[in-house]
Amino acid sequence: ALETSRVTIMFLPCLQIKLYHPQQSCKGFYGRLPLGARRRHTADDPLRLGRDTETCAYVLLDPRVSRKQLALYAYHIPQSSEMLFTIQNLSQRGKLSVNTSALGYLERMDLPYKALIQFGEYEILIIRESGETKANFEVEFEVLAVPPSRETPMSMMNNFSAELSVRNPLESDEMHYPY
Repeated sequence: ALETSRVTIMFLPCLQIKLYHPQQSCKGFYGRLPLGARRRHTADDPLRLGRDTETCAYVLLDPRVSRKQLALYAYHIPQSSEMLFTIQNLSQRGKLSVNTSALGYLERMDLPYKALIQFGEYEILIIRESGETKANFEVEFEVLAVPPSRETPMSMMNNFSAELSVRNPLESDEMHYPY
């Protein structure tokens, strides 16, 4: 008799983060990012993007970017296995916009499945892929040749904006989403 072993493959949720800056071809902005490779990230640790190598998991080598520019927090709602995310603006210097909504310092909102994030001259398209875990997610960075605002109709982004809700501001060093 042959025994058949059954392998269960679990797919982790993934944030596809697609970056664009008008001067990216002549600057080394993305030299500290793991471009083109999926990286596992612990869900209880916020994903911080900024210029500070000490506090940010992912670093942009650009003096015009804030030390801590933004954070993505993973969370679950009761009776759901789907991992959701909020985005928080950690920059005191400037606004960050998510689709058509502006976020001031320490303001946060739910991240829709597809979101166009803008700050300074950066445009970042974040696409969330569903997965089957509560403890981890993956992140995949890619550089875009053209601005995502040119490729993504704003009317489509406006539809996603209706799903967003602004959360109460939290301290930028808080590690967990308050559910």
